[in-house]
Amino acid sequence: MSVNFGAKRLAVGAHYGLRDWLGQSVTAALMALFTLLVLAQLVFSKGPIGYDQWAGIFSSQWMKALTFTIIIALLFHVWVGMRNIWMDYIKPVWLRLSLQVFTIVWLVACGGWAIQVLWRL
Repeated sequence: MSVNFGAKRLAVGAHYGLRDWLGQSVTAALMALFTLLVLAQLVFSKGPIGYDQWAGIFSSQWMKALTFTIIIALLFHVWVGMRNIWMDYIKPVWLRLSLQVFTIVWLVACGGWAIQVLWRL
C-alpha cells in the first residue's frame, strides 16, 4: 500500500546526500594524491627550492593538464561544501540565493585566476 503525499512530499531519504558526499570524497582523494605527487617531486629534486624549481614542476603539459583537473576538482569541492552550508544555516530564501550566486561568481573568478597563473608559467 502506497501513500501519496502530493505536493507536500519531502525530498529526503537514504540516498539524498550520497552524490554530494561521493563528489567531495572523490575530489578530496584527487587533491590528496596531487599534493603527494608535488611533494614527491620537491623531495627528489636537487638544489634549492625557488621559483625556477616550482616553474619546472609545472612546465610540462601533462602537469598543466593534471593541475587544471585538480583546480576544477577543488572548485567543485568548495561549491558542494559552501552550498550545503548555505542550505543548512541560511533560512531566508533571498539571502541564501544571493550567497549562492556570490559563491558561484567568486569561484569562477578564482578558477580563472588560478588557470591564468598556471598557463603563464
